[in-house]
Amino acid sequence: MTPVLVTGGTGKQGGAVARALLAGGVAVRALVRDPQADAAKALEALGAELVVGDLNQPASLVPAATGVRGVFSVQTPDVTDLGSDAEVVRGRNLVAAALAAGVPQFVHTSVAGAGEFARSAPGWHEGRWNTHYWESKAAIDEAVRAAGFASWTVLKPATFMENLIGWSFMFGNWAQDGFVTTFGPDTKLSWVAVDDIGTAAAAAFADPARWHGVDLDLAGERLTMTEVAATLTEVLGRPVPAPVLTAGEAVARGLPEMMVPMHEWTEVVGSPARPEQTHAYGLPMTDFRTWAVSHLG
Repeated sequence: MTPVLVTGGTGKQGGAVARALLAGGVAVRALVRDPQADAAKALEALGAELVVGDLNQPASLVPAATGVRGVFSVQTPDVTDLGSDAEVVRGRNLVAAALAAGVPQFVHTSVAGAGEFARSAPGWHEGRWNTHYWESKAAIDEAVRAAGFASWTVLKPATFMENLIGWSFMFGNWAQDGFVTTFGPDTKLSWVAVDDIGTAAAAAFADPARWHGVDLDLAGERLTMTEVAATLTEVLGRPVPAPVLTAGEAVARGLPEMMVPMHEWTEVVGSPARPEQTHAYGLPMTDFRTWAVSHLG
């Protein structure tokens, strides 16, 4: 059986895609840097073939992509240098390697809002926002679209429900102290379960013709933090506060200062991801309460 090459298989999104493909009987070749790492061995135990490679080393990618029928692509910023172009370089390296290896299908995951939605945000051209983050995502998306693959798909997930597992840069130590955010009581966030990203990617690999040229924002539900807290209060059986805080109050309670602009973006610009878009492609999406019972209850 011809495999699909999955990058990021030891992480959230790549791991979800690898599991979804394997569950559907699709052979998976997982790109890993260290095949002896616990996460890599766990992936291998599920049935994935491990291949050593590094998105920073183009010469390692063509052999990894040779003989596969599709590539799942995911990149993240360099957290040690958020102003660098490392994410874009890695994405373009993978696109080039897939082309060189003659891979017919490329499925990439980006972020909801990347591209024209972000560029139309109030204050974009005046320097209000971190345009580097958004343009890095958009640059890879555009490279995928323009590459000439027989089939390409760009998935754009919203805020991960998994960001609520443990301490979170975005939400603080909510399970102990309540939510630490600057969102207003009526501000809705678009949420997606990571496993649903795997489901969407697996659907694309199962039907390349239908999914060719599809740009799809992914969301399972739209909820305010008040609604999230109410659901968690019910599921956990104890109060989970979601106070409305100023930026100064949130930082004083532990929110990293780097997250304040991201909260402001959500408040002012928001996300284009809606559950209706995903349902239109026949994808089952996980609602927040179901996710919370499964992962936190």
